[in-house]
Amino acid sequence: MPRDVRWILGLQIAILCYGGVVHIVQLATGGWPPYAWAPGWLAAYFTALTLLDPLAAVLLWLRRRAGLFLSAFIFVTDAAANGYAVYGLGKAPALAVISQAVITAMAAGVLLTARRVRPWLR
Repeated sequence: MPRDVRWILGLQIAILCYGGVVHIVQLATGGWPPYAWAPGWLAAYFTALTLLDPLAAVLLWLRRRAGLFLSAFIFVTDAAANGYAVYGLGKAPALAVISQAVITAMAAGVLLTARRVRPWLR
């Protein structure tokens, strides 16, 4: 596997693991119900990322194409969900606006590098 592909996968795995930890911390410290500020469907999505982020990371670690597809799905839908939370609900602090922009950039990066990575996965 070429070095650039290893770096791309390593970066995606690290970001997905970080995302999983962030969602665990948010669930542990946010009270019940989780994400009470969000509509039910959005709260359910953010809660599901607690499991989906680490699952995608493990699949990428195992060099599975399913991990790449799941990773792309997660990043794109997370960017859209955070966009809705920031701009649609309109109650977001400045840090959330920056975070949403970063997530959107990461989603673009995953999509732009997927074609390079895919042949090296099984």
